[in-house]
Amino acid sequence: MRRAARAGAVARRGRSRALSALRLLARLPLAAEIALSCLRARRELARAPIEQALASLRAGAPAGAPRAPLAQALRLGRATARTLPYLPGDTRCLTRSLVLSRLLARRGIDSRLVIGARTQPAFLAHAWVECEGVPVLDPGPDAFARLVEL
Repeated sequence: MRRAARAGAVARRGRSRALSALRLLARLPLAAEIALSCLRARRELARAPIEQALASLRAGAPAGAPRAPLAQALRLGRATARTLPYLPGDTRCLTRSLVLSRLLARRGIDSRLVIGARTQPAFLAHAWVECEGVPVLDPGPDAFARLVEL
């Protein structure tokens, strides 16, 4: 009896690892797209002002509205926030926002890149992305006054 229970536990663990591996393989194309979008965002931002860089990153968006755009945007926001810290270089809020803006535009999802700032207790600026008025990337714990929406 005990041996059968142990064998069942080993089999479940093996299936669980196999499912985890399959989930990882399913996520690899999105991780690659995020990494390539990050490289392109850095290149575009080095070449042009942020407005032009963002327009270039959003270029070629497909026509037509996707199904459940907010749900997709939130999923892509989580994937971006989880993937970018593993890439070398600066992957702070502006880079994350540009990458996510590109991912959303490629899927035909309308979004706004918001840049805000606060002055107290010290000056701090932050960028995030909103879809349908909902922050898709973390707007931060502090209250930031909106400076510009792109």
